[in-house]
Amino acid sequence: MSSRTPKTIAVLLGGPSSEREVSLSSGRECATALRTAGFNVVEIDAGVDLVEQLKSVKPDVVFNALHGRWCEDGVVQGVLEWLRIPYTHSGVLASAMAMDKQKTKEIYRAHGLPFVSSVLATKTEIEAAHVMTPPYVVKPYDEGSSVGIYLVMEGDRPPELAADLPDLMMVEVYAPGRELTTAVLGAGAEYSESRALTVTDIVVDGWYDYAAKYEIGGSTHTIPANLPDDISRACMDYAVRAHDVLGCRGLSRTDYRWDESRGLDGLILLETNTQPGMTPTSLAPEQAAFCGISFPDLMTWMIEDASCNR
Repeated sequence: MSSRTPKTIAVLLGGPSSEREVSLSSGRECATALRTAGFNVVEIDAGVDLVEQLKSVKPDVVFNALHGRWCEDGVVQGVLEWLRIPYTHSGVLASAMAMDKQKTKEIYRAHGLPFVSSVLATKTEIEAAHVMTPPYVVKPYDEGSSVGIYLVMEGDRPPELAADLPDLMMVEVYAPGRELTTAVLGAGAEYSESRALTVTDIVVDGWYDYAAKYEIGGSTHTIPANLPDDISRACMDYAVRAHDVLGCRGLSRTDYRWDESRGLDGLILLETNTQPGMTPTSLAPEQAAFCGISFPDLMTWMIEDASCNR
């Protein structure tokens, strides 16, 4: 550790969102890596007593390993700003903008980044009739980890949505093709400008759903992806641009679909994740390792990058 390395790190994990189990796994992996790097680590399951727990622990830095609503949408980030505790990942505004997929697309559009067209519709509208011509995807506009996704193909009836889903949902044009992703380390600690790592090709039998993302063997990650040079370069460029225009900090990851039959015109952005998963099957740590950055070193970089006013 460097002489400026903080002594006590609070790892926030769990939380109240639908992605609680993913966060518990991510947080435990991060806590283990931080201990390996020599930090004193306290794990905090983020609940309604989060402020009291933080005041009791008095951490030098918070490592935010939370996922989902209330956790990576600017809410917890605002609490940490109020308490003036340096924290990892993106700040309040970038977190809120990136978590709202419709707002994210408005930012993409304003900066010339290609994206999938979509509209917001109520559950009643979606279940009554096709909101757009199939094929299309129905999903929450402010969740991650492929939670609550419905794929509606030609000939399908309008979907019947789960009762626990929010009333307002996103209906998105289905984008065929390969699933690609690129992680970015932001400017700040060590790097003078944002740095794209590489491109991963995610191969899965069927839809890249929650199980495919988090179950061992659910998907195969080809790293680096076997792509034409112009597609690889575009993925790296788009990921850095998305990170920067959204105002992200620390680590982010941008996901794509690529229709090979259309060349560069077939590469479109799906979303940018401000707090990518850190489980054993997660994509960003794999890319860092490919680039020669061990998991403990990645965690250390993120801790040294932590700050308020992000």
